[in-house]
Amino acid sequence: MQSRASSSSVHWFLCTQNASLMVAAVFFSVFIYLNFNCTFTCVFLMLFLQNKAFKCWSEYTFFALSVSGLQTSQDARFYASSARFESFSNEGKPLVIQFTVKHEQKIDCGGGYVKVFPADLDQAEMHGDSSYYIMFGPDICGYSTKKVHVIFNYKGKNHLIKKEIKCKDDELTHLYTLILNPDQTYIVKIDNEKVESGSLEDDWDFLPPKKIKDPEAKKPEDWDDHAKIDDTDDTKPEDWDKPENIPDPDAKKPDDWDEDMDGEWEPPMIPNPEYKGEWKPKQIDNPNYKGAWVHPEIDNPEYSPDSNIYKFDNIGVLGLDLWQVKSGTIFDNFLITDDLKEAEDIGNETWGVTKEPERKMKQEQDDIKRKEDEEKNKEQEMEADEDEDTDDDEEGDEDLDEEDETKEDKKDAFSEIEKDEL
Repeated sequence: MQSRASSSSVHWFLCTQNASLMVAAVFFSVFIYLNFNCTFTCVFLMLFLQNKAFKCWSEYTFFALSVSGLQTSQDARFYASSARFESFSNEGKPLVIQFTVKHEQKIDCGGGYVKVFPADLDQAEMHGDSSYYIMFGPDICGYSTKKVHVIFNYKGKNHLIKKEIKCKDDELTHLYTLILNPDQTYIVKIDNEKVESGSLEDDWDFLPPKKIKDPEAKKPEDWDDHAKIDDTDDTKPEDWDKPENIPDPDAKKPDDWDEDMDGEWEPPMIPNPEYKGEWKPKQIDNPNYKGAWVHPEIDNPEYSPDSNIYKFDNIGVLGLDLWQVKSGTIFDNFLITDDLKEAEDIGNETWGVTKEPERKMKQEQDDIKRKEDEEKNKEQEMEADEDEDTDDDEEGDEDLDEEDETKEDKKDAFSEIEKDEL
């Protein structure tokens, strides 16, 4: 990976080698980049800090691509790990958060998201209730929860996005990207493709609504909101009223019916084919119809615009704080930058390079597994057939034995009769 220079201020560029964080001072707008297969020369700085209570991570290489990652390694565990970098503010510029996730274990329930924390976080004591700025990434639990979280902390409260963004739930690596713009808009991308976008103010409940229903307004008493009314000139036909059920004309009293014992015989009832139901006058357009009454709105006195919803002043820690029922998720290519092109290029140079070989490798593995399953099923069917043949032979032998025994019994019986006659 070659560094790209820009005019922005100096920030630390972090990557990992042998599960360690490396640092080099460069002049461009990447604030933190963590990649577990970094090849350029760096200077050792620190380890990717794990919470002292949850040291459950392992370094892992998948397939034959020599691509490593940070992997959860124990089932039904909480995980907490974080990396610190030089703090900064995203005021007046975009903020891009990006990373890759691979649920290799066919995950049934577990988080795959990252959190961005303020610089004053005590990493050693990081836990689920630690205050964070942003939480972003996939979360899966059963069939009902398969979504991408986009949560922002605003004035001490965490706000969830009101839209439902579906995450990937297969076993391949996927690239997740969140772009937060200073014009208060956002974009969510998966595999470098936009899957959602919009306005912070519209898609989160950060602020009270701009408009509210006028509490003083009421629908006028003479407001007619019925589009159709009964035709007063319409009258019910004289032959309309027919009973719903009638005696079955084809029914006959049973021959063995005893009126003294069974009472007076009555034919069973059947639906009346001439029954028309309840009569209602036909509907006509209401000449006094005014349309649906709409409650008028007024400006909300509690609403106050805020052009700094997007802004976080002290970004300084990137962390993983999650729970997994089934472990095995692999995280890699963590990136925080203010350069949209840089993020897209890094995504293409990492995930973009490995996605097709990984897909092919997965397909080959699935084909091998399918063939093995087919062979196994054939062997089981053959064994079942052999067992059935063996059972049939044994049953045949038993039948012959029974026949022989019957013959012997008859012989003995005849011998006894002959002896008696003599």
